[in-house]
Amino acid sequence: MQTNDKLKKDWNIIGLGADEPFPELKEKLSLFGQFIGDWDIVETRYPQPDGTEIKRTGEVHFGWILEGRAIQDVWMSHDLVTGKPKPRGTTIRFYDPKIDAWHIIWINPDRCIIQILLARKIEENIVLEGKTPEGYPEKWIFSEIKPNSFKWHSVESNDDGKTWMLTEEMDLKRRHAKR
Repeated sequence: MQTNDKLKKDWNIIGLGADEPFPELKEKLSLFGQFIGDWDIVETRYPQPDGTEIKRTGEVHFGWILEGRAIQDVWMSHDLVTGKPKPRGTTIRFYDPKIDAWHIIWINPDRCIIQILLARKIEENIVLEGKTPEGYPEKWIFSEIKPNSFKWHSVESNDDGKTWMLTEEMDLKRRHAKR
């Protein structure tokens, strides 16, 4: 799906964008740096209490910012009527060598949500841990990571981590495949 030209204005905040990762942290930055580029959200599934699912499509765009010390992304869903992308939120991610983890800040102005998470690689997955807007433990998980595809899902617990409930799941494919 083509990105709406109106959303893709050629403007730049001086000092924000970067072309590559910060050299001294290049290896550590590759954890999320592997996602730099444009991705199609082939399908998003939102499980409902009655057992049904709401399904959507969308896209996400990752890029280096702040001298390549951080990554920012923009998540968009496609309008059900027009198919045009609608920005939903943005994430800023940066690696903290003092704790060998990533600080994550998710901002969704449409729903007035700010979430702060901490991310680490756990086995073959990237696990982000934080709290839902209601204060429940939550995990956002990047899994089945390949050069041109990955899965993302979120789970939350209403009983202090004894059980976890799937709240959202996505399948993503890189728009321009890496060779």
